[in-house]
Amino acid sequence: MKLVSFSAADGRIRPGALLENNSVVDLGSYYADALAVISAGLKGAPKGQTFDASQVKLHAPLRNPPRVFAIGLNYRDHAIESGMAIPTTPVVFFKLTTAIVGPGEAIVLPKNSTEPDYEAEFAFVIGKGGYRIPAAAWREHVYGYTMVNDVSARDVQFATSQWSLSKSFPTFCPLGPAIVTADEIADPHALAIGLSIDGEVLQKSNTRELIFKIPDLIEYLSSITPLLPGDIVSTGTPYGVGLGRTPKRWLKPGETVTVAVEGLGALTNPVVAE
Repeated sequence: MKLVSFSAADGRIRPGALLENNSVVDLGSYYADALAVISAGLKGAPKGQTFDASQVKLHAPLRNPPRVFAIGLNYRDHAIESGMAIPTTPVVFFKLTTAIVGPGEAIVLPKNSTEPDYEAEFAFVIGKGGYRIPAAAWREHVYGYTMVNDVSARDVQFATSQWSLSKSFPTFCPLGPAIVTADEIADPHALAIGLSIDGEVLQKSNTRELIFKIPDLIEYLSSITPLLPGDIVSTGTPYGVGLGRTPKRWLKPGETVTVAVEGLGALTNPVVAE
């Protein structure tokens, strides 16, 4: 199932299931929001009112996750291009949930940063929560998969040793377009991932290149804090970010950024100035 959040003519945002025929089944009669769907573990669309996709607006599939964990330097080539050591322990920071936007919504470049960067990321969503989860049990706890653009203000990021605020300006967490349930992805560690700006491919890799894979991340994170239904874990970005290029390549107003992950579709957002 492809879980989405959408609005129709009445403007009310509710959960839905995006079907292969490009229609959306309204799940709002059964569940208050996408977080309730995830908490219930629903992985197949029940019968309900159906809308043609052209009649609805898609929003971020999960607008109110408990937390957005993000993993830094989790591809070897990205650690090298960033001039940092390859980590031996996951590098964890947070993106504040107020940064979340959906497909088609603008990334707004803030006035107080001159180095806005892009980062294509594959993310997983926790279904069944838990504390101190063994790596071998990871499949029991993953509800599904989605994409994140970990937009980053690099000048803010490197002004201190803490990264979260630089990653959390409003609109700096494009998410979606759907959460694809885990049963539809045979191997999440063998998916092509990439990013393009106005059609120019700037990032191209595969999730097999992740240093810390999903079992490692679930075991590590849950050894410190209980994971909750709806927690999003964005697993890191591959080589090709603006920071690592010569000359450096920052986001600019008027551009359109597209993140694509095999089996998950594409997440496209225009870029505007504040």
